[in-house]
Amino acid sequence: MSGQATLEPAPAAAPPPRGRIRVARRVRLLGLITGVLLAALVAGLLRWLPHQPANEATGDSNVPVAWQRPAVSAAHLPDRSGVKITEVAVTGGGGLVDLRYQVIDPDLAASLHDAATPPAVVDETSGLVVHDLLMSHSHSGPFKPGVTYYLIFNNPGNWVHRGGKVSVLLGNAQVEHVVVR
Repeated sequence: MSGQATLEPAPAAAPPPRGRIRVARRVRLLGLITGVLLAALVAGLLRWLPHQPANEATGDSNVPVAWQRPAVSAAHLPDRSGVKITEVAVTGGGGLVDLRYQVIDPDLAASLHDAATPPAVVDETSGLVVHDLLMSHSHSGPFKPGVTYYLIFNNPGNWVHRGGKVSVLLGNAQVEHVVVR
Protein backbone atom coordinates (compact mmCIF):
# COMPACT_ATOMS: atom_id res chain seq x y z
CA MET A 1 0.00 0.00 0.00
CA SER A 2 2.63 2.31 -0.78
CA GLY A 3 1.69 5.59 -2.37
CA GLN A 4 -1.78 5.58 -0.99
CA ALA A 5 -2.70 8.33 1.47
CA THR A 6 -4.57 7.44 4.56
CA LEU A 7 -7.27 9.74 5.76
CA GLU A 8 -6.95 10.63 9.35
CA PRO A 9 -9.34 12.96 11.10
CA ALA A 10 -8.00 16.48 11.61
CA PRO A 11 -6.96 17.11 15.16
CA ALA A 12 -9.65 18.98 17.14
CA ALA A 13 -8.77 22.41 18.49
CA ALA A 14 -7.49 22.00 21.97
CA PRO A 15 -9.58 23.72 24.65
CA PRO A 16 -7.83 26.59 26.40
CA PRO A 17 -6.04 25.57 29.54
CA ARG A 18 -8.19 25.76 32.67
CA GLY A 19 -5.91 28.38 34.18
CA ARG A 20 -6.68 30.87 31.39
CA ILE A 21 -10.43 30.48 31.92
CA ARG A 22 -10.06 31.21 35.62
CA VAL A 23 -7.92 34.28 34.94
CA ALA A 24 -10.44 35.62 32.40
CA ARG A 25 -13.30 35.16 34.88
CA ARG A 26 -11.35 36.94 37.60
CA VAL A 27 -10.54 39.85 35.28
CA ARG A 28 -14.24 40.22 34.34
CA LEU A 29 -15.26 40.05 38.02
CA LEU A 30 -12.64 42.64 38.96
CA GLY A 31 -13.90 44.90 36.15
CA LEU A 32 -17.48 44.52 37.37
CA ILE A 33 -16.54 45.32 40.97
CA THR A 34 -14.48 48.33 39.86
CA GLY A 35 -17.40 49.61 37.78
CA VAL A 36 -19.85 49.28 40.67
CA LEU A 37 -17.48 51.05 43.08
CA LEU A 38 -16.85 53.84 40.58
CA ALA A 39 -20.60 54.30 40.04
CA ALA A 40 -21.14 54.46 43.82
CA LEU A 41 -18.38 57.05 44.15
CA VAL A 42 -19.85 59.22 41.40
CA ALA A 43 -23.34 58.93 42.92
CA GLY A 44 -21.96 59.93 46.33
CA LEU A 45 -20.20 62.96 44.88
CA LEU A 46 -23.32 64.04 43.01
CA ARG A 47 -25.31 63.77 46.23
CA TRP A 48 -22.70 65.67 48.26
CA LEU A 49 -21.86 68.53 45.87
CA PRO A 50 -25.24 70.34 46.05
CA HIS A 51 -24.65 70.79 49.77
CA GLN A 52 -21.49 72.79 49.15
CA PRO A 53 -21.64 76.58 49.48
CA ALA A 54 -23.02 78.11 46.31
CA ASN A 55 -20.75 81.15 46.42
CA GLU A 56 -18.04 81.74 48.96
CA ALA A 57 -17.73 85.35 47.84
CA THR A 58 -20.97 86.23 49.63
CA GLY A 59 -19.14 87.13 52.79
CA ASP A 60 -18.24 85.39 56.02
CA SER A 61 -21.32 83.17 55.98
CA ASN A 62 -21.10 79.59 54.78
CA VAL A 63 -24.89 79.41 54.44
CA PRO A 64 -25.89 78.69 50.82
CA VAL A 65 -27.34 81.76 49.13
CA ALA A 66 -30.82 80.24 48.76
CA TRP A 67 -31.01 79.76 52.55
CA GLN A 68 -29.39 82.99 53.74
CA ARG A 69 -31.24 85.30 56.09
CA PRO A 70 -30.13 88.45 57.89
CA ALA A 71 -27.35 87.51 60.32
CA VAL A 72 -27.84 88.57 63.93
CA SER A 73 -26.01 87.81 67.14
CA ALA A 74 -27.48 85.32 69.58
CA ALA A 75 -28.30 88.26 71.87
CA HIS A 76 -30.31 89.99 69.11
CA LEU A 77 -32.21 86.90 67.88
CA PRO A 78 -35.13 87.56 70.29
CA ASP A 79 -35.53 91.06 68.79
CA ARG A 80 -35.74 89.59 65.29
CA SER A 81 -37.46 86.19 65.72
CA GLY A 82 -38.84 86.29 69.26
CA VAL A 83 -36.84 83.29 70.46
CA LYS A 84 -33.56 82.54 72.22
CA ILE A 85 -31.45 79.49 71.29
CA THR A 86 -30.86 77.40 74.39
CA GLU A 87 -29.03 74.42 72.87
CA VAL A 88 -27.91 72.72 69.66
CA ALA A 89 -26.78 69.15 70.24
CA VAL A 90 -26.08 66.00 68.28
CA THR A 91 -28.13 63.09 69.60
CA GLY A 92 -29.31 59.68 68.45
CA GLY A 93 -25.82 58.29 67.98
CA GLY A 94 -24.96 61.21 65.67
CA GLY A 95 -27.99 60.77 63.42
CA LEU A 96 -30.03 63.66 64.84
CA VAL A 97 -29.57 67.36 65.57
CA ASP A 98 -31.59 68.64 68.54
CA LEU A 99 -32.34 72.39 68.42
CA ARG A 100 -33.92 73.88 71.54
CA TYR A 101 -35.21 77.44 71.77
CA GLN A 102 -37.11 79.47 74.35
CA VAL A 103 -39.91 81.78 73.29
CA ILE A 104 -39.44 85.37 74.44
CA ASP A 105 -42.01 87.14 72.24
CA PRO A 106 -44.82 84.83 70.98
CA ASP A 107 -45.93 87.29 68.29
CA LEU A 108 -42.47 87.45 66.71
CA ALA A 109 -41.95 83.70 67.24
CA ALA A 110 -44.92 83.04 64.95
CA SER A 111 -42.48 83.69 62.06
CA LEU A 112 -41.05 80.22 62.78
CA HIS A 113 -44.24 78.81 61.22
CA ASP A 114 -43.64 80.65 57.93
CA ALA A 115 -43.13 78.14 55.09
CA ALA A 116 -40.92 80.66 53.25
CA THR A 117 -38.35 80.60 56.07
CA PRO A 118 -38.29 77.06 57.49
CA PRO A 119 -36.02 76.37 60.45
CA ALA A 120 -32.67 74.84 59.58
CA VAL A 121 -29.15 74.23 60.84
CA VAL A 122 -26.20 74.75 58.49
CA ASP A 123 -22.87 73.05 59.15
CA GLU A 124 -20.30 75.86 58.74
CA THR A 125 -17.51 73.56 57.58
CA SER A 126 -19.33 71.88 54.71
CA GLY A 127 -22.27 74.23 54.08
CA LEU A 128 -24.67 71.27 54.45
CA VAL A 129 -28.20 72.47 55.21
CA VAL A 130 -29.90 70.22 57.76
CA HIS A 131 -33.63 70.94 57.48
CA ASP A 132 -35.50 67.63 57.36
CA LEU A 133 -37.40 67.28 60.62
CA LEU A 134 -37.57 63.86 62.23
CA MET A 135 -40.93 62.38 61.24
CA SER A 136 -41.92 65.86 59.95
CA HIS A 137 -42.59 66.93 63.56
CA SER A 138 -42.95 70.64 64.13
CA HIS A 139 -44.79 72.82 66.63
CA SER A 140 -48.12 74.15 65.47
CA GLY A 141 -50.37 76.65 67.13
CA PRO A 142 -49.51 79.71 69.21
CA PHE A 143 -46.28 79.86 71.17
CA LYS A 144 -46.30 80.60 74.89
CA PRO A 145 -43.76 82.98 76.46
CA GLY A 146 -41.06 81.40 78.61
CA VAL A 147 -41.66 77.88 77.19
CA THR A 148 -38.76 75.98 75.63
CA TYR A 149 -39.59 74.16 72.39
CA TYR A 150 -37.50 71.80 70.32
CA LEU A 151 -36.91 70.73 66.73
CA ILE A 152 -35.25 67.40 65.92
CA PHE A 153 -33.58 67.30 62.50
CA ASN A 154 -32.24 64.26 60.66
CA ASN A 155 -28.44 64.53 60.42
CA PRO A 156 -27.63 62.78 57.13
CA GLY A 157 -24.18 61.22 57.10
CA ASN A 158 -23.52 62.62 60.59
CA TRP A 159 -22.20 65.83 58.99
CA VAL A 160 -23.03 67.97 62.01
CA HIS A 161 -20.93 66.80 64.95
CA ARG A 162 -20.17 67.69 68.54
CA GLY A 163 -17.76 70.60 68.83
CA GLY A 164 -18.54 71.80 65.31
CA LYS A 165 -20.00 75.20 64.50
CA VAL A 166 -23.35 75.76 62.82
CA SER A 167 -25.54 78.60 61.67
CA VAL A 168 -29.05 78.35 63.09
CA LEU A 169 -31.86 79.68 60.90
CA LEU A 170 -35.02 80.58 62.82
CA GLY A 171 -37.69 82.82 61.34
CA ASN A 172 -36.17 85.57 59.25
CA ALA A 173 -32.77 85.52 60.96
CA GLN A 174 -29.66 83.42 61.26
CA VAL A 175 -27.23 83.10 64.14
CA GLU A 176 -23.76 82.02 63.07
CA HIS A 177 -20.96 80.20 64.88
CA VAL A 178 -23.17 78.31 67.34
CA VAL A 179 -21.13 75.51 68.94
CA VAL A 180 -22.76 72.08 68.84
CA ARG A 181 -22.81 70.08 72.07
